Amino acid sequence: MASRLNPYLNFDGQAREAIEFYQSVFGGELHVNTYGEFGGPDPATADRIMHGQLETPQGYTLMVSDIPPGETYKAGASITVSLSGDPGEGLEDAWHKLSEGGQVQVPFEKQMWGDVFGQCTDRFGIPWMVNVVAAS
Repeated sequence: MASRLNPYLNFDGQAREAIEFYQSVFGGELHVNTYGEFGGPDPATADRIMHGQLETPQGYTLMVSDIPPGETYKAGASITVSLSGDPGEGLEDAWHKLSEGGQVQVPFEKQMWGDVFGQCTDRFGIPWMVNVVAAS
């Protein structure tokens, strides 16, 4: 997998509807996981989208999620920059530079889905997610 930079849109309960709409616009293959699928304990949020990803024939990647439980949704501030790729592509270094002087929301470490992932807000207030795919 080559490193890539793509938008990650956040919603407050409308992520599934939105990503299905984007699929109707762009076509492509859609993968969706809910909070419940990853062991989210709150039945009220079990069907909300933890991660949705649309890969289009044009080469676009669009990711979505419903805001995590406990976070406040702010319309207009609903984008996160997502950087994904394989080990050794410099993403580890990018994570350290992006998070330096910023605020870490999720430490850069191995996650339940097997990849190394971290989420931070850089010193300019831009939210980032960095995901290094688990070596096969």
